[in-house]
Amino acid sequence: MFDSLSGKLQNVFKNLRGLGKISESNVSDSLREVRMALLDADVHFKVARDFIERVKQKAIGQQVIQSIQPGQQVIKIIHDELVELLGSQHAGLQLSGNPACLMMLGLHGSGKTTSSGKLARLLQRQGRAPLLPVFVKRGETDILKIASQALGFARANNRNILIFDTAGRLHIDEPLVQELVRLRDLVKP
Repeated sequence: MFDSLSGKLQNVFKNLRGLGKISESNVSDSLREVRMALLDADVHFKVARDFIERVKQKAIGQQVIQSIQPGQQVIKIIHDELVELLGSQHAGLQLSGNPACLMMLGLHGSGKTTSSGKLARLLQRQGRAPLLPVFVKRGETDILKIASQALGFARANNRNILIFDTAGRLHIDEPLVQELVRLRDLVKP
């Protein structure tokens, strides 16, 4: 998600850098592209709308600092608003339990497995011992039984973080939600 968003924002920034003068028209064109990039990155439409409105208010009518180009000023405004939106402080994971359990949920193709692998690698570099279960039990369909076995395997093999990479769905369904609530109750510390 962040790679795609970053690439699209870089294109917007490239176009802004060449601006000799800031006008409502060229700012609106650029912000339309920023809005589309945010929406493509699954940012909630109200968050994207409010973000664009704040940037637009700051960019239009802004006294341009003489030492920088007008396009650079708009880029700085967008950057500052992104920092405000995403947070300026690093927030680490709050992990408790032995093992601590993380569950990756999302629709099919949304990047859960890739993100799970990257997260396991990051945690490993931090000195932790993650287990990313790709637990296949032929013929077993009981998600709680599979999760319980994964939890037992993690404990027996001194893994202090267990990452559950759930199967993606094409849509949200009520039976899945109920199974996940039962699974959450199973792995609570």
